[in-house]
Amino acid sequence: MQWKSFFFGVGTCLWRVQNLEKKKIVTESRTESEKIEKTCASNEQIASFLTKTIKFKINLMKKITAIALLSIAIISCKKETQTVTKVDPKTGKTITVEVPVEEKETAKVENPAIKDSLGVYYSTFKLEKGKTYPFTTYQRDTQTMSNGSKSMTGTNESTDEMTFTVNSIDEKGNYDITMNLVGKRLSASSQGKTQSIDTKGSAPTEPQQKFMWEIQKAQVGNGLKMKMDKTGKITSISGFEPVYQKISKAATATIKDAAQTKNFMDSFKQSFNEKSLKEQFGKNISIFPVKGAKIGQSWTETENVTPDGSIKISTTYTLTKVENGIAEIAVKGGIPRKAKSESKNGMSHSVSLEGNQNGTIRIDANTGWILGSNLKLNTTEKESLSDGKQSQTLSKTSNSLVSINPSYKF
Repeated sequence: MQWKSFFFGVGTCLWRVQNLEKKKIVTESRTESEKIEKTCASNEQIASFLTKTIKFKINLMKKITAIALLSIAIISCKKETQTVTKVDPKTGKTITVEVPVEEKETAKVENPAIKDSLGVYYSTFKLEKGKTYPFTTYQRDTQTMSNGSKSMTGTNESTDEMTFTVNSIDEKGNYDITMNLVGKRLSASSQGKTQSIDTKGSAPTEPQQKFMWEIQKAQVGNGLKMKMDKTGKITSISGFEPVYQKISKAATATIKDAAQTKNFMDSFKQSFNEKSLKEQFGKNISIFPVKGAKIGQSWTETENVTPDGSIKISTTYTLTKVENGIAEIAVKGGIPRKAKSESKNGMSHSVSLEGNQNGTIRIDANTGWILGSNLKLNTTEKESLSDGKQSQTLSKTSNSLVSINPSYKF
């Protein structure tokens, strides 16, 4: 799964632009010891940047004198059952068990989106024309930074409330869909203080927060057009230009410098374009492998964490069960430990990073649309600087939670 929200990265752009006039570039002429002191001092700046068996017993009859009565009692009391193939959570082995049919079982569909063919489950989409499907993403990141003597913790939260409306379906099962951002909420907490903006609420009075609210508000209500085939492959997304124009207008009203406005828009377009959204939604909408999967079978995907691909994150999906109209997928993986060190001009610099992730995804087996997901990612970063006489180590731990349709109850 992707660990990015719909308009991920916009907040970072904003903070960067708004602080351009407050920060000056440190010249390369400073001594190496001054660099270390600068590293220590930077820790003081961190604060401003950081803000679920049932066991039940059925005693049929302890004393029954007639075999006929016993048979009648069993037949009359027996509940309807179904055979389910699932992964035993204790042993990890695939088992077949018979369980009672729940009253809340989803109505069976003759031709569901996720169906079994000789033990292999394949997935397509069976969406309805005119129907709107929810896709709300929630992300919470809690970061703790420490230099050995001091530590600071901050929490950032973001919610992108989106909808996907099916406009038409052609004879080949290709979908014409309108993607719409309904609302966006952002909050940052650190050192006992919290700042937040909500596009469904009124504009804040504080200038910096007001500017952020105006940028986020400009993204709401813009319908992007998406083309998707029956397998979930997104073939195109269009309608970006009107969004760019609204964002530019909002930015220009606050950022008076033309060069800074251009830099802001360039950065925004890098994170909000057809390629980036196709990649993001492609991984979140179409999860099943094309070749299908058996119960207990796993498949792994790898993606770059850094632009140069030097750091990657690996995600392993396992189909754990398909029952009562729901397909459940377990998620595990992470970032293998990666370390790098170098020396230059008498200074040694080392950096390391590692992480792990786990969670659950549930998909509507009748439509193929994601019901909900709940994924956790924990990372640890360490960076050290030394001139041989003195050294400075900075560590950062990050605990992230990413959910799709967070109101869904697992």
